[in-house]
Amino acid sequence: MTLEVALTAEQCWQPVPGGSGTYVVELVRGLAEVQGIQATALVAAHRTSTAHDGRVDAPVRRAPLPRRLLYPAWNHLGLPRAEWLARGSDVVHATTWAVPPTVRPLVVTVHDLAFLRSPEHFTAHGNAFFTRALERVRREADLLIVPSQATADDCVAAGLPEDRIRIVPHGVRILAAAPDEVAGFRRQHDLRRDYVMWCGTVEPRKNLPVLLKAYSLAAERGLDADLVLVGPRGWGGPESGIGSAEATPPGVRYLGRLDEVDLHRAYAGSRAFCFPSLWEGFGMPVLEAMAHGVPVVTSRGTSMEEIVGGAGLLADPNDPDELAQRLLEACGASHDTLASSALSRSRHYTWEAAAEATAAVYREASDG
Repeated sequence: MTLEVALTAEQCWQPVPGGSGTYVVELVRGLAEVQGIQATALVAAHRTSTAHDGRVDAPVRRAPLPRRLLYPAWNHLGLPRAEWLARGSDVVHATTWAVPPTVRPLVVTVHDLAFLRSPEHFTAHGNAFFTRALERVRREADLLIVPSQATADDCVAAGLPEDRIRIVPHGVRILAAAPDEVAGFRRQHDLRRDYVMWCGTVEPRKNLPVLLKAYSLAAERGLDADLVLVGPRGWGGPESGIGSAEATPPGVRYLGRLDEVDLHRAYAGSRAFCFPSLWEGFGMPVLEAMAHGVPVVTSRGTSMEEIVGGAGLLADPNDPDELAQRLLEACGASHDTLASSALSRSRHYTWEAAAEATAAVYREASDG
């Protein structure tokens, strides 16, 4: 018997799909290989055809409203129902906080609860949308999918029932980078020395001031490598320590946003990867670095600790001295062992496994 799943995919039509968009694309691709599961993607109305434009590997059904009207209609009118858009659906999966109303079993993916942790990062409209969605998820969701135990704990703290939560870690898919491509990337950006890499959006929770302090301490203690920061500017720029070129500490290079090809070349060329974020729902940059066989230093007591297991180095993200010591270890005598362990550990995280585990959640919801 085939289980018909209506899955929201509107995130893939956002101007910047982000990590949630990647999740939808990879999950749908994986589900296509799971026996007994047929996924249909639900999206808002768009001026151009969305039937088969390659964004998701599934049939696409369009709502009669554009996104700006569809989401309020879902949240406040309870219309249109998902099963009206994808007829014959057995289960509905809201892959983000945009939750379609339905009388079918409802599965919701909660990537994180950032709006509760840091409401100042969001607009008043955004916070109102997320708060309303959270209320509906508490009331309507049959099962919840989260990517980490850390996010599961946040969900319980927010009043979501623990017995409905299922942990399904993300997978990872990287672009291979040949040695000559890495060398070309380094020449393009004048990266003449080894470098420690960081990747993310520049914002306070990413903890860049502590990373910069730790790097300076490590350099004073003999670290012979630059620090390369990759990613777009978010907010809190002056406090991040990477303002003007004159204010950037010696040895620190800010490359800004890179396209996907150059991003993976940057990973592949790095001596180590350091990601001392204060919290993440999952921490995909850590896993991507590991999949390139790069030693990782990251934050103790976070979702990233779950990812690295024993294959990376952990430090208190508020302790620059400990972070500095871990950087020296990762770039020094422990480098090759950590690189091998990171690569081996990363192979446990596949989108195929994520799709199989997600399909098991669908079956549980349907049987419940």
